[in-house]
Amino acid sequence: MTLTTGLFVLTIVLYAINRRVHAAYPRPYLSPAIATPAVLIAVLLLAHIPYSTYLAGTRGLVWMIGPATVAFAIPIYENRRIVARHWRALAGGTLAGCTTAIASSFALSRLLLQSPEITHSMLARSISTPFALAVSPHIGGTTDLVAIFVIVTGMVGMIAGECVLAWLPLRTRVARGAVFGASSHAFGTAKARQIGEREGVIASLVMMFSGVLMVLIAPLLGRLFA
Repeated sequence: MTLTTGLFVLTIVLYAINRRVHAAYPRPYLSPAIATPAVLIAVLLLAHIPYSTYLAGTRGLVWMIGPATVAFAIPIYENRRIVARHWRALAGGTLAGCTTAIASSFALSRLLLQSPEITHSMLARSISTPFALAVSPHIGGTTDLVAIFVIVTGMVGMIAGECVLAWLPLRTRVARGAVFGASSHAFGTAKARQIGEREGVIASLVMMFSGVLMVLIAPLLGRLFA
């Protein structure tokens, strides 16, 4: 077995193990989306394996992001009645989430970092990875930075989201789900599903609509923030 093949297998095995661990101990920090990258980073550092080698071995997983994006249409179809019933809340959550994410990302990066590359890469931080990677070339961001910002945003939203909701006057299940989906994409959706089934469905829908909206306006953002 070559090193690149071994890294591919290691990634799959670690994710499967972490899913079982998280199912037995549902703690935010034990989520496969957090624990698996943490373990992989430790392995790469301890074994002195360059990131380029790991990327070469896992290109198949990156390629699967494309089909995964297309598959997002399935839950939209399955929940079409919810979309029809709550389209105003879904539209409002999507627009508010995207606007807030873009404005806060631009302001934060300009205030602290003063780097155009980082600024552009942060613009897509609040949408899920498949959409963020599709948006990246159009907004002047780099794939690696976009992926990092997406993961960090998701982690923060999943861990702190419920605490933040306690301070916000959002009492309906639709509103609570929309906040998670718009602010922290798949990570937030996973957390919303733990809170309730309806919250999870709404979070999933807002996450997908936010991704589609960002893809559509990406060329405009690229010119606006050039």
